[in-house]
Amino acid sequence: MTEQQLSGRLMTLAYSGSVCMMAAYTLWLYAMGDYRDLLIPMFVTLLLLTALLMHYSQDLAPVIPRIILLASTYVVVLAAMYYQPSTPLIWLGLPIAASFLLLPLWGALFLNVVCSPIWWLLPSANDITPSVVLGYSALILLSALPPWEHARRRALLRATDPNDSDCNAYHIDTLKERLHNEYQRAAMLNKRLAVLVLHLPQLDMAEEQFGQRAQLALLGTLCSEVNSRCRDHDLLGRAGNATFWLVLPDTSESGALLVRERLQRALSRCVLVETGHLDTRISACLPCQGESFERYIQRLEVRAQALVDA
Repeated sequence: MTEQQLSGRLMTLAYSGSVCMMAAYTLWLYAMGDYRDLLIPMFVTLLLLTALLMHYSQDLAPVIPRIILLASTYVVVLAAMYYQPSTPLIWLGLPIAASFLLLPLWGALFLNVVCSPIWWLLPSANDITPSVVLGYSALILLSALPPWEHARRRALLRATDPNDSDCNAYHIDTLKERLHNEYQRAAMLNKRLAVLVLHLPQLDMAEEQFGQRAQLALLGTLCSEVNSRCRDHDLLGRAGNATFWLVLPDTSESGALLVRERLQRALSRCVLVETGHLDTRISACLPCQGESFERYIQRLEVRAQALVDA
């Protein structure tokens, strides 16, 4: 399963769970006889249901339902603390967590800083002590640590400066877009197209045993060897944590096999201090006659998984 598919399923679960919880909260208020507080939960339930339907739409940007979900979280917590001052302050952590899950790091930080004065204007503000303010600030900083560390690692692993030791490779989304363009071009002009699937089994081990520098050294070596032995219009992209696709336009099966042998021989001669000889598994995958692009992508992913399991 790709990262994009996993993210889509998690967001579907988030939207569906939000609708169910908000509907249950509305029914609970109705059962308790709190008819005055029913309006906002009912409205938010409809908003979340709309966000769920928009999530399934292919024509809308995914940021729109995420904004609706985040805004609904703030509205519900704000209304609960306004109409029920006895609501525990621990619920302040819900919009904070949602902002860091649904927004980029700096956007979430900015939103929490801007919205902080709103909480002090609520009727429950009398219960806010300096220790609560300190805990609120600490929660924001702690929530910012995971996305900050994730962004730092991705910046290291996706840097594109060929003079650095990082990997000069396309990200998977950009790679698929470029591959789609080449796929359409080959189909329209009756050109050949080949893709080499590369797997570095030492990549995960290098980071775990020797740290980030060893991993970047492996990535830099791979990219350097590929760039020096391939054409300028060949495309190297990172399709997984340790899996890469090398797109070879205007290349037949025999040409792809020659490139594979040339790369296999060159990479096997590379020796790194921490990991020794570079171990690389390479397989060629060509589109079939009349095959759809989506089916071809699936075959590439299956081929990559077979190299991982080998």
